[in-house]
Amino acid sequence: MNLLRPPVTGRRVRFALIGCGRIAQNHFEAIKKHGERAELVAVADVDPGALADAVAKTGARGFPSLTELLGVKSELDIDCVVLTTPSGLHPRQVIEVANAGLNVMTEKPMATRWQDGLAMVKACDAAGVHLFVVKQNRRNSTLQLLKRAVAEGRFGRLYNVAVNVFWTRPQAYYDSAAWRGTWEFDGGAFMNQASHYIDLLDWICGPVESVMAYTGTLARNIEVEDSGVAALKWRNGAMGTVNVSMLTYPKNLEGSITLLGEKGSVRIGGVAVNEIQQWQFDTPHDMDAQIADASYQTTSVYGFGHPLYYDNVINTLRGEARPETDGREGLKSLELLIAMYMSARDGKRVNLPLAY
Repeated sequence: MNLLRPPVTGRRVRFALIGCGRIAQNHFEAIKKHGERAELVAVADVDPGALADAVAKTGARGFPSLTELLGVKSELDIDCVVLTTPSGLHPRQVIEVANAGLNVMTEKPMATRWQDGLAMVKACDAAGVHLFVVKQNRRNSTLQLLKRAVAEGRFGRLYNVAVNVFWTRPQAYYDSAAWRGTWEFDGGAFMNQASHYIDLLDWICGPVESVMAYTGTLARNIEVEDSGVAALKWRNGAMGTVNVSMLTYPKNLEGSITLLGEKGSVRIGGVAVNEIQQWQFDTPHDMDAQIADASYQTTSVYGFGHPLYYDNVINTLRGEARPETDGREGLKSLELLIAMYMSARDGKRVNLPLAY
């Protein structure tokens, strides 16, 4: 891809954010933490109350829509537009931002349809702009250590992988906004809540060969699933499972990943993969001394990775780094998610990769 926008030099990177709901607060704080190198110059939301709150909190200029914000892009000298809107809006908005010649960052999932994800990447390539897909959990110290252990071959041959996401989302959560729990704008337990955990399956363990899944709406009055299970086989021969429930009583219980290999076993658990609970290998290594420091306490399933994610984005826009999770990297987890839904819908195994 030939980038048409020059690196940002001699000033702070200027962000604009669209969608001032719950996850936007993490972005506000992340940009604030990088105040020496970044600033939030504009926010937009169709909800006047949410917009007013965001303007009051950030001091950024407010707009009632993305289109109106883009109308004054030159005046604001925006470098990157951040999308924290409902998932089903991401494709149209990414393409609108790309066509305006601006870099764009989108929260997970990047899209709810496979072809939409492909269209987003193609549009940003054609416009010569960066497409960043937020995968802040990758920056968790626990997962960074696990990724390193896999990369350095400490497990030997990988045998089994288990991912559990046992959280709770009451009916009131879905009723809090009309788009929640819909196929068009939200996606279900796999697509929305477990998206960052699905991302780990390829990022840590390598390409998946095939998947079989079941989904169900067992208790909530929503279009999408509140529960799902999947069995996976990796190209390296490993097998594993994904078990997701938004019906855990009475509160969020576990977000975990377990790897069993020829020469090692690791379990990272806690409410959001924040605790190294098992770490055993046949041969000691210098990284073992980092186990205690890698674990951390959290009450939020979002974790603390957004500032670290922004660090890479800012460095990339300044021409000092390459993006860690661009659109193509985002497509890997979207492909797995779509394969799971296809399997659950059709009652059969789905082989990867999907058709491009």
